[in-house]
Amino acid sequence: MTTATVAKDDLAARNRKVAGRAVLFVLFMVGLAYASVPLYRIFCQVTGFGGTTMRADAAPGAQAALAPVGVRFDGNVNSALPWTFKPETNKTKVVPGARIVTYYTAKNLTARESTGTASFNVTPAIAGQYFSKLECFCFTEQTLHGGQKVEMPVVFFVDPKIRTDPATRHIEEITLSYTFYPVEKRAEAR
Repeated sequence: MTTATVAKDDLAARNRKVAGRAVLFVLFMVGLAYASVPLYRIFCQVTGFGGTTMRADAAPGAQAALAPVGVRFDGNVNSALPWTFKPETNKTKVVPGARIVTYYTAKNLTARESTGTASFNVTPAIAGQYFSKLECFCFTEQTLHGGQKVEMPVVFFVDPKIRTDPATRHIEEITLSYTFYPVEKRAEAR
């Protein structure tokens, strides 16, 4: 073999190695893109980042010695979903640690069945880590028949630690806001 042939073989081997690494990198990035939404949702639920509320199994109990926090409720509907959606109560005062039940009402304004799903946020965003939901309709598909009206409960508490954290102890009011979006149903396979 000549040195030119050896050099070509070495160059071809190096090119295959680089191409293989590039393919692995592209596959890794595609996998990361698919995993990013669930990973981000988990991160937000664990940390309360971006106004994401926390999940809990039980409220710790009312701490009457702590100053109450106002909670305002907000309901919105994407214009592509023919529903009305609103809280039954616009505002309440909450004693930190107390278990609170409130309701939102949704109504399908058309004669045909439609499905929606709600996303939510809490503002100010820093309060999300202290706003814990025990029960919620968010991220669950809700199907309403034509003209149907339903009540949707939200069970929550505000963690008493909100009053001891220097970054949040001044907060007087938290807003819990939901927005319903349409869910496109795929035709059943025949």
